[in-house]
Amino acid sequence: MPVQSQSSIIEALLRLTRTANVIILVLAQYAAAFFLLKKQIFTDWRLFVFSASAALIAAGGYVINDYYDVKIDLINNPNRVVIGRTVPRRVAILIHALLSGLGIFLGLFLGWKILAINIFSVGLLWWYSAALKRLPFVGNLAVALLTGLSIAALNALYNSTDALVFIYAFFAFFITLIREIIKDMEDLKGDGTYGCKTLPIIWGIRKTKTLLIILIGLLGVTVTITNFIFHRLDFIYLVMLLLIPLAWLISRLVVADTKKDFGWLSSFCKVIILLGILSMALI
Repeated sequence: MPVQSQSSIIEALLRLTRTANVIILVLAQYAAAFFLLKKQIFTDWRLFVFSASAALIAAGGYVINDYYDVKIDLINNPNRVVIGRTVPRRVAILIHALLSGLGIFLGLFLGWKILAINIFSVGLLWWYSAALKRLPFVGNLAVALLTGLSIAALNALYNSTDALVFIYAFFAFFITLIREIIKDMEDLKGDGTYGCKTLPIIWGIRKTKTLLIILIGLLGVTVTITNFIFHRLDFIYLVMLLLIPLAWLISRLVVADTKKDFGWLSSFCKVIILLGILSMALI
């Protein structure tokens, strides 16, 4: 096979499995285990297997999502479409099955709780891709739930009930919910063409923006109050790493009105997630 062709296939697979997003997921899990639970992460084989299984399941979820969304993505993000071009549809299904199956299999080595979480995650990701994402708010909640669960499951892994892990899981849930709704605004054209009933379609952009501003405000207030209760993060760090970025997100959201604007906001939510991971080191 020509080098150029091999390079194209590897690039397509990396894009298909959203490698950057998967790396952020693993980074968040390792940071939480190290900074919040004080585990020796470099010698902990259980954490490695746990994160590997989560990464495989997440990657498989991205594949099945793209499989069901080929027509929509041809409108929303034509340059990002891989399935049906570089990767045949049957191969995409096989990749999804292999990644998800291996992710579930690894859960066998970590006890019934992690196994159950892995099976639930694979099932919900498939259901989301096949149906839930086309419904208002339900699909957004499903993805946010899975993101929060990927952090909260650390307590199940270590048989603990650490409050900070649950707090960061809540943060991951909330910021992912916000990002998913913003992505629906970005993908309005393609979703509307193929009959999706997302919030921006049934409510319109203005009402959806109002909901987002409320959610962002609730996130800021809730995390601030929680931090005062637990006294874990210096207020200056809270302002710099959370409150100012959230305020900036609201200011840009208010004036956003193009696909490019909403794409920028979606990417900025990833920055906020990374800042959240950084804050773990400052606790």
